[in-house]
Amino acid sequence: MIGTVFRSDDVPAEHRFDYWRELVHRAIAPSDIHSEFAGDFWAQQRLLELGPVLVWPTAHLPTGFRRTEKMVRQSDPEMYHLSLVLGGDFGLEHVGRTEMYGPSDLWVTDTSRAYDVRPSDSLGRQVIRGICADLPKTLLPLPPARITQLLGRRLPGRQGVGPLLTGFLTGLEQQAESLQPADAPRLGTVLIDLLAAWFAQVLEVEDALPPETRQRALTKRIRAFVRQNLHDPELNPRAIAAAHHISLSYLHRLFQEDSPGETVAAWIRAQRLAGAHRDLADPALAVTPIHTIAGRWGMPRASDFTRAFRGAYGVSPTEYRAEALLTTAPGASPHGDRTGELGDKEPERATRPAYVSDRAGTGVDAVTSSRRTQR
Repeated sequence: MIGTVFRSDDVPAEHRFDYWRELVHRAIAPSDIHSEFAGDFWAQQRLLELGPVLVWPTAHLPTGFRRTEKMVRQSDPEMYHLSLVLGGDFGLEHVGRTEMYGPSDLWVTDTSRAYDVRPSDSLGRQVIRGICADLPKTLLPLPPARITQLLGRRLPGRQGVGPLLTGFLTGLEQQAESLQPADAPRLGTVLIDLLAAWFAQVLEVEDALPPETRQRALTKRIRAFVRQNLHDPELNPRAIAAAHHISLSYLHRLFQEDSPGETVAAWIRAQRLAGAHRDLADPALAVTPIHTIAGRWGMPRASDFTRAFRGAYGVSPTEYRAEALLTTAPGASPHGDRTGELGDKEPERATRPAYVSDRAGTGVDAVTSSRRTQR
């Protein structure tokens, strides 16, 4: 696991809000954090330090965040803050703009400017959920004047590069327990590339990105496209290249640079087999014929599927299913070994009974120390 976990239930009720507020203050730019539920507060938050990027999935009772001009003058880490709303409604005032936000919306703020985030009055005690990310401004390869055009705007998370970005953020939250400290720098780089590509797409200045950033973002888009179309038996390298308006040779070059030694066709086949492998172990699909499952994953020829499955897993699909269903407990999910953009393992609850669960030497103090050094 990477990062730290905070659970308000581990803190005496009278101290929960103050403790959580201090945790937030020590991790991001100082702001006035206030809630009408401060006396009976609930929150759960994870802090993930991915190199210079901080990602923090959070769930909490309605809370406001206000950063004043005075606070900016007193302390400015010179960072961009991204928020993805997963549940709840907000209003944001920033750089002269006022917008309302709901689930699947994103916004960007600049720590060098004042802002005021307010939960909707209609929420009551509804828990707000979201994923936030903070990164130094200098890491984005776009002119600050361009990014200023995005500040305080309600940005779409369901178009263009948006789904890749939101999927990556939610994947980080879901798989944090299985990630290792060595993964953090690579994941931070991926997030920066996705943010840069998304900003550039929204601003229609994609040509302004460095070639390597455009290339890495394109590779991510292609892999996401493949995962969404594995059911199509006609999905092949030539079709993928055509769908992305690139040459077949360039597609192969992208994959070689992203994963040396891995061919496009081999990766597609591995993804299809992994999907069928999961479904064959699913008790809910026990009466579904094997050839039907194979067809759903784009492998309609039974003989080809059986041969490929045996080559990948050392047993036939029939043998694997029989053994897997014998060892799967009734009602249990066989999907604990799913793999996707980050791997799709279900997170386990942190077992350390502390206000903040700290693993791999990346606790709140470590995060705070790093942030203060940057400031």
